[in-house]
Amino acid sequence: MEEKYRQQPSDILKVVLFGPESTGKTTLSEQLARHYNTVWVPEYAREYLQNKWNNERKTCEPEDLLPIAEGQMQLENDLTKKATEILICDTDLLETKVYSEAYYVGDCDPTLEKYAIENTYDLYLLTYIDIPWEADDLRDKPNEREEMFEYFRATLEKYNRNFIILKGNKKERLKLAVEHIDNLLGK
Repeated sequence: MEEKYRQQPSDILKVVLFGPESTGKTTLSEQLARHYNTVWVPEYAREYLQNKWNNERKTCEPEDLLPIAEGQMQLENDLTKKATEILICDTDLLETKVYSEAYYVGDCDPTLEKYAIENTYDLYLLTYIDIPWEADDLRDKPNEREEMFEYFRATLEKYNRNFIILKGNKKERLKLAVEHIDNLLGK
């Protein structure tokens, strides 16, 4: 049953956008996918939680995290088959784990935690908080951006993930990301 949280084996390079809300992850995911003529994996939680908000006027609850994780991995595994030499992921289960711990007093479902740690990626692009925060129905921590950024960075360090920090405007972030991805691709 837990297989639904596991990555399917693949030889393609996998890159994850990682960081606090409203730091340009989706925009950069789209830009990178265009640049590399590949597909990108959207954040399943956005659609799931927006539907929950629209239908019930409720935000994320602990019981939502495993369905979100399952949906995220189904999207990733499906899109891996359509990717060229690289897959761009707007998020991963490690990000879901960070949010679980941040919102639910350090708590994370053991199944989510297991696969958040076991699933692997070649590069994490940690997005800094130097772009303006934009409100929407789901974003709710405009005054905790620095603390959240540090939590994301500490998580990548704790699990010894390969990452770089992206700062600056959209063009600067894209340029730096491409340089690091091209290096991994041997270009």
